[in-house]
Amino acid sequence: MFKSFKNAISDKYESIKSSPLFFTEVSKDEMWETYLKSFPAGTDMLYKERTEHDCQSCRRFIKAVGNMVAIIDNKVVSIWDVVFEDDDVKAVYQPVVDALSAIVKEAPIRNVLFHTEPTAGVDRNHQLLEDSSILTWEHLYLKLPSSCVLSGDDIGPKHAYMRSTFDVFKRGLKEINSAAIDTVIEITEQGSLYRGDEHLTAVKFLNKHKDAVENMDEQALDLYCWQVTAGSGNAHIRIRNTAIGTLLIDLSEGMELNAAVDAYGHKMDPNNYKRTKAIATPAMIRRCEEKVTELGFMESLPRRDAVAEDLTINNVLFANRESKVAMNVFDEMVAETPVPVESLEKVEEVTIDNFLANVLPKATSLEIMVENKHVNNMVSLLAPVNKEAPGMFKWGNNFSWSYMGEVTDSIKERVKKAGGAVDGVLRFSIQWNDGDGFNRNDMDAHCHEPKGNVISYCSKVNGRTGGNLDVDIINPVNGKPAVENITWPNIDRMEEGTYKFFVHTYSHRGGHGFKAQIEYDGVIHDYIHTEKTRSGEKVLVAEVKFSRANGIEFVRQLPSTTSSKEVWNTTTQNFQKVSMVMLSPNHWDDKKIGNKHVFFMLEGCRREGPARGFYNEFLIDELREHRKSFEMLSEKMRVPESENTLSGLGFSSTQRNHVFCKVAGTFNRTIKITF
Repeated sequence: MFKSFKNAISDKYESIKSSPLFFTEVSKDEMWETYLKSFPAGTDMLYKERTEHDCQSCRRFIKAVGNMVAIIDNKVVSIWDVVFEDDDVKAVYQPVVDALSAIVKEAPIRNVLFHTEPTAGVDRNHQLLEDSSILTWEHLYLKLPSSCVLSGDDIGPKHAYMRSTFDVFKRGLKEINSAAIDTVIEITEQGSLYRGDEHLTAVKFLNKHKDAVENMDEQALDLYCWQVTAGSGNAHIRIRNTAIGTLLIDLSEGMELNAAVDAYGHKMDPNNYKRTKAIATPAMIRRCEEKVTELGFMESLPRRDAVAEDLTINNVLFANRESKVAMNVFDEMVAETPVPVESLEKVEEVTIDNFLANVLPKATSLEIMVENKHVNNMVSLLAPVNKEAPGMFKWGNNFSWSYMGEVTDSIKERVKKAGGAVDGVLRFSIQWNDGDGFNRNDMDAHCHEPKGNVISYCSKVNGRTGGNLDVDIINPVNGKPAVENITWPNIDRMEEGTYKFFVHTYSHRGGHGFKAQIEYDGVIHDYIHTEKTRSGEKVLVAEVKFSRANGIEFVRQLPSTTSSKEVWNTTTQNFQKVSMVMLSPNHWDDKKIGNKHVFFMLEGCRREGPARGFYNEFLIDELREHRKSFEMLSEKMRVPESENTLSGLGFSSTQRNHVFCKVAGTFNRTIKITF
């Protein structure tokens, strides 16, 4: 009868052994006690000193693998899940297997099953009786799969790894939501995620399992995770602990998409990661389109340059005679001799509020000095293509504005593209190998600070002063300009005293010459050195004295100019005629929404290149949730440059600045307007 019991257990094992095997947390002693106590009264006869079923072999078997289970169709199956057909066998053993099955399956799974031996139990043994006959004893016995057999030293670490893998996988399924997974898949497939293709398979692996566990309770989720942990052999199962997993967690926890993507990118490659475009997924764009259609703003999206005839006199604080007669006609600007800024420093100074209230109403004509430092203040007024389109901005009217916001100087632009800072208090940049007969030399920017510290490739950052060499090019690409850049971002940390700026030729590789640039307080000094330099040679570009009270004073330098430039058809370092003065549209019609800007529109000023027709901060609250889609829309729907624009200089009331202005009226004078 026992053999029938044994064979039934063996047959059940054969039916589950191809699946991953686990063991539950029921104790070994509890299983053995349950086994012995579950035999019906009178069925477990004494043999000598112990009952018939109380043998060491079966005891070792039950303690070793009695809590073994498999997970099939997300249900726990044990070796005790058998039903006997023979009534005699059933009467004795059915209560036993039922009791063992119950305690084994009620306990949670503890880990994957591993054993030090290829077998569990002893198949049979023989006993020589007193009458010389041989009695054969059958015992519970199984041959384990080779995948379950490990040395004793390996089982502990393997269990620890499987448990941590289970925990990581389960946490990932619980903490990462489907929306985050869909978003990462979408931005990867649209090419907006840095090195996203490397992780797409892992994300899709997680997505498949996320779908599978939807609506599962905690117990079912545990079973599913153990089954995948033991059976997949897939490295993607630990995705939660990877960089892409952190991105998924950040998105699931509500972090803004672009911030999460930037954090991921810096983890992937902090030195080379750059992302310049906004990210919006197809689903986000579709939702945005539905909202725009619902609010009737489809006709409001296309933008163009505003012209004088778009405006009413109520929204213009000043207009010169020509603008009043034909506000869309501008005379060709005639460039003048550059004006030295130093000669204007002692003129009368007035605040912008004083200027608007007391000076402007009495003026008959205005000219303002467009300095090099005003390049990023260049602004254009923009209007909807369809004049009847509804306003989608917070201030009701449908006018917007766009600052240049880009570096136009070639050296500054190349520094910026190389990852360097261009907005510090003091900047020293060099350029070589620019295709004009220059070279592939290895050239270095050096600066000797007042207290003896040298900023160079050997010591790139001075933590005390903030001086920082942030671009260091060693091997220029043939035919492409190379740059290096040193900046001081904070005037309060800078040391007062003498600064010496050098170009060091670390390695001469043919050709000759370099360009250099020093910028302080928006004034740019350009230098060109055409002579050949030898390896190891240092050329002094400039020596300056710096003080917080007086700025920089040049002691000696290579030949240099604070050169005027052509920007937006306007010559810098010159006075230019003002055609109109106006507040920004968010302050028209007595509205005061957001920061106030004052625009000085210039005769002949014409924007170069496309402009953004709107910014997210302009949009009404109903469109805020679609800000990423609108950021992409504004990039795709840029306003093309045109011959007839309202452009000039704009100044924000929240940023310190100044501009020199010639005012003609009751009497003529030059003033310094401060913001």
